Amino acid sequence: MNDTRRAVLWGVFSVSLVMLWDGWSKHNGQPSMFDPPKAVTAPVQASTAGVPVAGAASAVGATAALPAAGAVVPTSQKVEITTDLVRATFDTRGGSLVRMALPRYKDEHDATRPVMLFDQTTERVYQADSGLIPRLAGEAALPNHLTVMNLLPGPRTLADGQNALTLTFESPEQGGVKLRKSYTFTRGDYAVKVRHEVVNGTAAPLSAQLYLQLSRDGAVPSSSVFMGPAAFTGPAVYTDKAKFQKIEFADIEKGKAEHEKSADNGWIAMVQHHFVGAWLVGAQQERSFQSKREGTNLYSMAMTLPLAPVAAGATQAVESTLYAGPQEEKKLEALAPGLELVKDYGWVTILAKPLFWLLDKLHGMIGNWGWAIVGLVVLLKIAFYWLNASAYRSMGKMKAVNPKVMEIRERYKADPQKMQQEMMRIYREEKVNPLGGCLPIFVQMPFFIALYSVLLASVEMRGAPWIGWITDLSVQDPYYILPALMTLSTLFQTWLNPTPPDPMQAKMMWIMPLVFSVMFLFFPAGLVLYWFVNNLLAIAQQWMINRQLGLNR
Repeated sequence: MNDTRRAVLWGVFSVSLVMLWDGWSKHNGQPSMFDPPKAVTAPVQASTAGVPVAGAASAVGATAALPAAGAVVPTSQKVEITTDLVRATFDTRGGSLVRMALPRYKDEHDATRPVMLFDQTTERVYQADSGLIPRLAGEAALPNHLTVMNLLPGPRTLADGQNALTLTFESPEQGGVKLRKSYTFTRGDYAVKVRHEVVNGTAAPLSAQLYLQLSRDGAVPSSSVFMGPAAFTGPAVYTDKAKFQKIEFADIEKGKAEHEKSADNGWIAMVQHHFVGAWLVGAQQERSFQSKREGTNLYSMAMTLPLAPVAAGATQAVESTLYAGPQEEKKLEALAPGLELVKDYGWVTILAKPLFWLLDKLHGMIGNWGWAIVGLVVLLKIAFYWLNASAYRSMGKMKAVNPKVMEIRERYKADPQKMQQEMMRIYREEKVNPLGGCLPIFVQMPFFIALYSVLLASVEMRGAPWIGWITDLSVQDPYYILPALMTLSTLFQTWLNPTPPDPMQAKMMWIMPLVFSVMFLFFPAGLVLYWFVNNLLAIAQQWMINRQLGLNR
């Protein structure tokens, strides 16, 4: 039974650390150790993506689509704006947002560069588009995201003391219709207010639809047999009825994408690790949702809204929000129903979400994410105190009977069946459960994995300092001090545990912590901090219980 107990312990410990190592490798952009070799991704096609037909889902009949991808379009120019939070580049073709740098966040693989949310290169395409399409097929084309627009005069930099910056594009008349598009950036906010004004210069009422679209290349992180994707990357749709629906690029490629097609509420998004781009329309209004393959390694997600008829000579305005920034859970919750769900905790969401809530509350009181992690460990230790105490008492009793067990192993080494019977007799007489120390591990391991998911999924940890040399809890300790302290604490905790009677197991008991400590060199500092503090509290509790049992070495 002692052998079984050790096997279970090491099995759980080993699999858990392999899972964590594999997840951290993927978090750093490395392939999973469980993935087959991937084919080289084809370069993305230049984004002149069209808009999906929307009529069937919006109860307005068939509609005309925009020009197909690759259509010949007039030349345009790029316009750059700078605020306190972003550096954004717009294309006068359609007034589309084609590039956005987030200077407050450093690229995971190159700390000298900021995170690029939207981008437009030969390797990567990610942009936000919008425009008009007619209600019915065969009607005259309207200004869309391929129409070269005029940039209206205005500032390009959010000046000191200025709270908002507005950038406005206006299309030339197309069939007597103009589209005026205004982006308003607000200081301290990643939510951009976007106002679309439809100007009907014809002598007849205008029936049109407004589409809001996100186009992106299909590059995604590698996945793992154990933990799945490090973070979901791809389109998402939310409606009150169907709730949050993720859509895989692979399903769009195969024409098998399944998601809600129409509703009178909801939003669309392109999700990636720590960041998201999302089109939001708060008003209760009929809308349809379309996912589409636009070209080689290029996909789009669109939301189309039928507009009320625009009278001759009149103007109709539609207010929307383009959120382009970090997945800060509390801010996303305030923007739109369900928007916080873009923060992907994976299969441990049911535990990770309340853990983050608690961690966030602690951060609100303490003001430092590192100390909040320490506080969280203390609270979890309190919650599991009696369960841990039972395990440590069991291990303490095992330590006390260990000399007798080793004597029996030596005496009956030629008779394994008799050895097992005598060992079970000793356990019964001493009221020792050889598996008594395993239950807390099984109970607490999901919480550990959930916290691991919280640390990796929470952009709030990105760049968050603790003390001194720990300037970013989401990356590894630059001087490996925390991993060294964690290793020492693990070895001391091993010394407190009963020595296995089997010599090979006894050696492995000391070797395994050293082997796994190497993996902790590359784990995020926040996770190593959690494990180190957990070890210290476990050592204190186990030491007290050993003293109560009269055990010392």
